[in-house]
Amino acid sequence: MARFPITIKGFHKLEQELKHLKYVERLKITTDISTAREFGDLSENAEYKAAKERQLLNDKKIYDLENKLANAEVIEITKINSNSVKFGARVVLLDLDTEKEVVYQIVGEYEADITQNLISIASPIAQALIGKKAGDIIEVITPKGGRFYELLKVQYVDF
Repeated sequence: MARFPITIKGFHKLEQELKHLKYVERLKITTDISTAREFGDLSENAEYKAAKERQLLNDKKIYDLENKLANAEVIEITKINSNSVKFGARVVLLDLDTEKEVVYQIVGEYEADITQNLISIASPIAQALIGKKAGDIIEVITPKGGRFYELLKVQYVDF
């Protein structure tokens, strides 16, 4: 797995998710397996099979999260001093079609959440913004065609 950028908050969120899977979910599943064993014949025991499937899925999630954490490149965005857009930037854009301002923060793909205005570094809008400065006009290609934005502000602040 290649290294990937992530904010400190995103890294801690993945760590918390891993702890939950290891110490809460795993324990619950183990208890469910033990309880299901008491129902008798394991070859026809739906509760046992379901618990074993949940165990397998949980172990896969744990493995995946451990790999993500091992390959994460944690970026402390508040220490970035730049006037151009790169990972971690909070940008204020003016949609030139609607005249509405939008604010996004560029984060890693595992912490992106559009409901919080956190967009992945791999997203089309982030890719169009990389390297740009306040005052630049950018075009973002969407399934409905191109959209144009003016980049009003670039900041490196925590979200």
